[in-house]
Amino acid sequence: MATVYQMHLQDEPFALILSGRKTIEMRLNKPGREKICKDDIIVFTNNNGDKLKTVVLGVHKFPSFKALYDSFDKTKLGYLPNQFANPKDMLKYYSIENIEKYGVLAIEIKVIDK
Repeated sequence: MATVYQMHLQDEPFALILSGRKTIEMRLNKPGREKICKDDIIVFTNNNGDKLKTVVLGVHKFPSFKALYDSFDKTKLGYLPNQFANPKDMLKYYSIENIEKYGVLAIEIKVIDK
């Protein structure tokens, strides 16, 4: 039986997932998140309370966002082909200390209900 997770997202990444442009959600591997696995459900809620239901296609663990960025095409992370993909962009969400403490996850997702 799939586990359902609730996660908050800022409006911009929410819109990118909704449009199908962003297919990998990046998070700290904090306690509780290490249990996320293929076929689980993640319901994302944005700042307006809009919800987006996704299914997990895969979960990949990394020691840093740099390692994660090096492993995936930047368009799957939500960047446009002509944009520079910089792992330091994630510092607006997470501290260096927490990244080093927990490591990070690349959660491959697919929208199943808008």
